[in-house]
Amino acid sequence: MIANKKERTAEIIKRLKKAYPDAHCALNHTNPFELLIATILSAQCTDRQVNIVTADLFRKFRKPQDYLDVSQEELEKEIRSIGFFRSKAKNIRAASEKIITEFGGKVPDSMDELLTLNGVGRKTANVVLGNAFGIASGVVVDTHVERLSQRLGLTKNKTPDKIERDLEKLVPKKDWVMFSHWLIFHGRQICQARKPKCTECVLGDICPSYKLFVKADRSAAASSKAATK
Repeated sequence: MIANKKERTAEIIKRLKKAYPDAHCALNHTNPFELLIATILSAQCTDRQVNIVTADLFRKFRKPQDYLDVSQEELEKEIRSIGFFRSKAKNIRAASEKIITEFGGKVPDSMDELLTLNGVGRKTANVVLGNAFGIASGVVVDTHVERLSQRLGLTKNKTPDKIERDLEKLVPKKDWVMFSHWLIFHGRQICQARKPKCTECVLGDICPSYKLFVKADRSAAASSKAATK
């Protein structure tokens, strides 16, 4: 185990960067406004489902005014397969109106301004700033980043804001945007929530959770084998 947490973080980055050279934002978009809408929709919903919905949505609604030219009910129908579609439709319409009235029809490129938009918290703002504008304003903390940063011993905190602060102290700013993508890719493919594939993990020898999960797997396998005798 690498003793120094910063050194271990640097090694984690090195290995994940090599393992996932194609890591990227999984939400389909062609401009900052589309990414903003997609990210608002993605709260408590899979990126895959959001991409299915936005494939049609972005053909029909191309600019903020388009979301105001239809009723709340009509927009709800367009995104009905998304969780919390009513509140998200309301937030999208309110955010679109503010973008028009206060920001000249363009998505703002600062954290403070983005946070004034309905349905936008730090996670959404970080996604937009990092992936649409190339601005490293912080580290995106979604469920994958939260889970992996805890398993890897990078934080003991449970709330996204505190986890983000811990990661910002360990991860070089130049890697803030990509760090979340690397963790998300790794979380989806290897370090899954219910049954992580620890024996396939490139971080096994520097992960404090490795032995715990492997031991649990071996105990479960032994119990299953004994039960079949």
